[in-house]
Amino acid sequence: MFTGIIEELGKVKSFSRRATFSLLEVDCEKILEDTKIGDSISVNGVCLTVIEKKSPLIDFEVMPETLKKSNLGKLKINAPVNLERALKFNDRVGGHFISGHVDYLGVIRKKSQTSEGTIFEIGIPAEFTPFIVAKGSVAVDGISLTVIEKNAGSFTVGIIPHTLNNTTLKVKNISDTVNIECDMLAKFAKSALENSK
Repeated sequence: MFTGIIEELGKVKSFSRRATFSLLEVDCEKILEDTKIGDSISVNGVCLTVIEKKSPLIDFEVMPETLKKSNLGKLKINAPVNLERALKFNDRVGGHFISGHVDYLGVIRKKSQTSEGTIFEIGIPAEFTPFIVAKGSVAVDGISLTVIEKNAGSFTVGIIPHTLNNTTLKVKNISDTVNIECDMLAKFAKSALENSK
């Protein structure tokens, strides 16, 4: 479990794509603290398992299905990645509960600057619209954000300067993809309603 509060921007050192498991190597610093082989790390919102740690690098194996369902397959050398260590149950939860299981790839439709911050409009598949709730939570590339508005086939989020400058959103532009994980409470609520019919 994660909270969506990004701890560090890592950098892709290498990415060896293979027919079975691909090997992702990330250059980082803070994430290495208290991390051991077998630990879970959120990489752009995707829960990955640490298979090797050699400061300042950390290695992950990535399944083919993960590459298909997320934007990890589009990563290039030196690309920044959002990193977060798994939640400790005696820690504060500053964002919202995130599993690290990406629901779908969203596409940035608009990016605009306002006096209150940067507004992103993100396109979503129609079947996931019920899981987006205005003023509810959503994880975008692993970042815990609040939905400003829900539209037909899209939603908007507002990004404060600190978040913009310390996450991958600072390099994201129109037509770029982002990993989306809907709020698990919304998913549980919809499932409960469907099962009660």
